[in-house]
Amino acid sequence: MEKDQWWDKAQPHDIATAHAVAEGWKDHDPTALAASEKIRQEVLIRYGIDTHAVGTDAAYLESGIQTITTEKVRQDELTRSQEETRKAADEHEKAMGLLAAARAEELRAQAATLAPEMERHKVPAEYLSNPELAQALQTSHRAKTPAAVAAADATVQERMSLIGKDGINGPFLDQLRKETNANVNGAGDSHFEDPAFVKAAKEMHEAKLLAEGGFTGSERTPVEQRYDRAEKELFARMESVGREIENRVTGNDSSRLIDHGLKAESTSAADYGAAEHHEKFAESLANTGANETQIRGRLAAARSEGTHPSAAVTMGKGAAKAIKSRTGTAVGSERTSNGVTR
Repeated sequence: MEKDQWWDKAQPHDIATAHAVAEGWKDHDPTALAASEKIRQEVLIRYGIDTHAVGTDAAYLESGIQTITTEKVRQDELTRSQEETRKAADEHEKAMGLLAAARAEELRAQAATLAPEMERHKVPAEYLSNPELAQALQTSHRAKTPAAVAAADATVQERMSLIGKDGINGPFLDQLRKETNANVNGAGDSHFEDPAFVKAAKEMHEAKLLAEGGFTGSERTPVEQRYDRAEKELFARMESVGREIENRVTGNDSSRLIDHGLKAESTSAADYGAAEHHEKFAESLANTGANETQIRGRLAAARSEGTHPSAAVTMGKGAAKAIKSRTGTAVGSERTSNGVTR
């Protein structure tokens, strides 16, 4: 008890018992008196409890020491956690600083290599952080023939125009979501969880901006063709994501279809929206435990989609033929007949 090692290992019960014994014998034994004073000093220093106020109540002293010990452990763990969090944050900040420094050095080296092309096109150094523009400048730098240089330079000009509209980092996701939801029938927020859908929406957005800016694209891939291709991909992804969601709701996933010997394929355009299709869908919803209100709401949403996405793509093809000019707003303005207004 005289040594620190005992106090470092002693449990609340051990201390309380030693205190009770020392208090009981201190008036009869000098050794017990000395022990009582030692216990009082250690308990006061270590736990902030004055044993003179406790008396011989061992249970009370044990409870007090246990409470304070538990709180000290909690505080130690909290402090350790805060220190670890702070250390992790410092390490992350250092790592990000190193990455930023490496990226800055990479951009400086890239700017030195592409200086002639950047001078010709009046490209600010910070624009090199746009990967599409940097790639276009690299292509222009490597081009060997006049035709290749002209094609690469045209791409650089397109990218410069898009940066002027959307900024160096391109359109924000919220901007694409709002624009697509407003202009494409059936597009919803859930579709933007699909990276391929987001990519198609961005490409269609960019093709529209280029057309509005008077860009025609190349002979091989004119702007309206890029718009059409992005639009087809958009509707294809809508159909794919929509069917996947419906299969999850109804439980008709691919493994179940295979188990029943059925083909795991999307509903055809001819069957989509048919009464029989909706009846089966309602029955499947009921089997999942959906109530009547939920079934009516889901069926109303399904009927409101009306046109199968693949049919919308077909109508998009017909509208594309009506475009006479590749300049101005032709790409966006000739699409109103199929409900896709841009």
